[in-house]
Amino acid sequence: MSAGRAGRARRIYAVGDLLAGISALLEDRVGRVWVAGEVSNLHRAASGHCYFTLKDERGQIRAALFRSAAARVPFELEEGLEVLAYADVSVYEQRGDLQIIVRQLEPRGQGALQLAFEQLRARLEAEGLFAEERKRPLPSFPRRVGVVTSPGGAAVRDVIEVAARRFSATPLLISPTRVQGEGAAEEIAAALDALAAHGDVDVILLVRGGGSLEDLWAFNTEAVARAIERCPVPLACGVGHETDFTIADGVADLRAPTPSAVAARVLPDRAALLGQLERDSRRLEAAMEGVLERLRGRLGREQRALRALAPTARLATQRARLRSAGELLVRAGHALHEGRRRRLAEFAARLDSLSPLAVLARGYALVRRLPDGAIPRRADELARGDRLAIQLAAADVEAVVQEVVEAPAGRVVEGGAD
Repeated sequence: MSAGRAGRARRIYAVGDLLAGISALLEDRVGRVWVAGEVSNLHRAASGHCYFTLKDERGQIRAALFRSAAARVPFELEEGLEVLAYADVSVYEQRGDLQIIVRQLEPRGQGALQLAFEQLRARLEAEGLFAEERKRPLPSFPRRVGVVTSPGGAAVRDVIEVAARRFSATPLLISPTRVQGEGAAEEIAAALDALAAHGDVDVILLVRGGGSLEDLWAFNTEAVARAIERCPVPLACGVGHETDFTIADGVADLRAPTPSAVAARVLPDRAALLGQLERDSRRLEAAMEGVLERLRGRLGREQRALRALAPTARLATQRARLRSAGELLVRAGHALHEGRRRRLAEFAARLDSLSPLAVLARGYALVRRLPDGAIPRRADELARGDRLAIQLAAADVEAVVQEVVEAPAGRVVEGGAD
């Protein structure tokens, strides 16, 4: 070793001192720079810090996005996203790695707000918050309407004007809130929750006038989307102008292009209702007249039937039937009596013709044997000395048999009287 070098004092750095010096040199000479690259190896810590690698085709550098700065980034970091990072260049002394501390982050190729809008819309759509089947029908005649908007804006005046013109009987309950600026999203969500907790509105209107994407940004936040999702009553959204579309519009049960339009959709039209009522009244009157006419006809038929079934009518009918039956019975009795009288006369004539008296009147006699009264019919039933009772047509005679002579059957040819 030469004398010159041996006499020169050596300056020795500790590793930490060297890295701290390099870091200070970078911060002093380079400072904050804009760096363009692609996000990779993204890691979100529980503390809220984000760590990733920013790379391009020629190299890569570690990057840290601490929680306070991350809260100001309106979009979600994603793998493969091209970004512009405004960052401090430094050295991570524990590992000796070159790194950047990101202070501001923007998407490369499109605005940060537009990217945040597309990311949130895609995520909420995947969850089903925009699905038509979850949309609730709005009441036809709300008892009270809640309105979430700025109390001094044009939107609330438009809603009040439309309500007064269409259906002034419906009261409006205003829940005031800021509708743009930092913290507006949280205020809107709180105003919606306050109306829901009030519990005395049938529908809620979320309204704001038109503006730029930045002006309407509060309505494109997850805080407002979640407040609409958990709202227990139907919600109609009228934010911006005809061409504006926000996340709140997609989640709401009804979307209208303007505040005036959404008020007109929710509140019934008094004039139209009166006209419809008049038409319905005429139709009801005509229908009632037809019903009454049918009922009058039915009443007449029922009255006639009732008269026919009344006790007096039935009694008169029964009396007439009784009279008719009595007359028939009398005629039948006369006819029966006459027939029986004729038959009796016929029987009497026949009996007369068959009577022994009639035979006696023709010269015959009835002979009985005494004392038993038997009527002898043959000669062997009589003997000499038998006493006989002889009945003539006009006299009765007793005789004693003197002699019995055989003769033709039934004839007594000899006898004598006492």
